Amino acid sequence: MKIPVTAAVRVLRQHKVDFEPFLYRYEPQGGTAASAAHLGVDEHQVVKTLIFEDERRQPLVVLMHGDRQVSAKELARLLGVKAISPCKPEVAQKHSGYMVGGTSPFGTKKKMPVYVERGILELEKIYINGGKRGFLVAIAPAVLADVLSAQPVSAAT
Repeated sequence: MKIPVTAAVRVLRQHKVDFEPFLYRYEPQGGTAASAAHLGVDEHQVVKTLIFEDERRQPLVVLMHGDRQVSAKELARLLGVKAISPCKPEVAQKHSGYMVGGTSPFGTKKKMPVYVERGILELEKIYINGGKRGFLVAIAPAVLADVLSAQPVSAAT
């Protein structure tokens, strides 16, 4: 299988991360439910990469289980800021360098703090975007801390 060499793949290779690539037919608005169905895995193991910003427009990355939502109110409280909200797609794309639906936390254009839902770190294997729509990589969750210095949070609803 010929896999796309995205910024995310380059970062994973640079850090000598073992990953398994998965290509599937991207479905607009399909989200993690569609990718989990294509791969035949539990949506809880598929991790979505979300770009949020605080009230000062400082961007941050939130990694969340595919079958859960982020409580922006709880996340703001945990981070000690007034408010956090999801970025508009065009703003998220500007920060990450990726198209929405193909956003990976690896190889983002702008260096941003990364927060990961605590439960993700307890899974044996996760599936996360490889930097292109229709492309996921399976990795060990420890990679998130090792490569991204992702900080664990409990902000799922």
